[in-house]
Amino acid sequence: MTASRHPVAGAPPTENPAPTADVAAELARLYPDAHCELDFDSPLQLLVATVLSAQTTDVRVNQVTPELFERYPSARAMAEADQDDLEAILRPLGFFRSKATALIGLGRALTEQHHGEVPGDLASLVALPGVGRKTANVVLGNAFGVPGITVDTHVGRLARRFGWTANVDPVRVERELGELFPPEDWVVLCHRLIFHGRRICVARRPACGECPLAGICPSAEV
Repeated sequence: MTASRHPVAGAPPTENPAPTADVAAELARLYPDAHCELDFDSPLQLLVATVLSAQTTDVRVNQVTPELFERYPSARAMAEADQDDLEAILRPLGFFRSKATALIGLGRALTEQHHGEVPGDLASLVALPGVGRKTANVVLGNAFGVPGITVDTHVGRLARRFGWTANVDPVRVERELGELFPPEDWVVLCHRLIFHGRRICVARRPACGECPLAGICPSAEV
């Protein structure tokens, strides 16, 4: 194995980025069923689950949301939730006190500003407490079918490793990826990048020797 050639965040992009069409095609072959791994049945459930997913895993979020959604099925119910009861449900996630407070605030904002419904546009979503562009794009793409690029840690890391960007700022990465791929591919591309980042191209020790993309990836250690 050669010395690490993984790009340093903020360093200039590689002169030979991985070809976008080839990467997209191979990811589609590897992960034809890639999807949002948070369980949800409505835009509200997805919004709440995405907010809760900060600093924890989707698997752990999926373990607590069934009870959460059963006890608090609407924005108004969350707005009126008992703080201690919410904290008890959310305790397995870590940061449960701040997350309970966030859900109550989110429920109030939705109830007071949007009649309890989750808005389907970016500007309204990011105006909600605790909702940034990443969360908003998850909801728009997966609950409303609106094209958006979700730059989480996996998407940002892989975009840099493929040489598509040198930026660490998620908004800039989002903009640059949007220029490389057509809008109709944005949502599924992010799912496939996330799948690949969780399964093969992990942060600390990417499995380049097992990666079908190693031959076209400028950061591959082979």
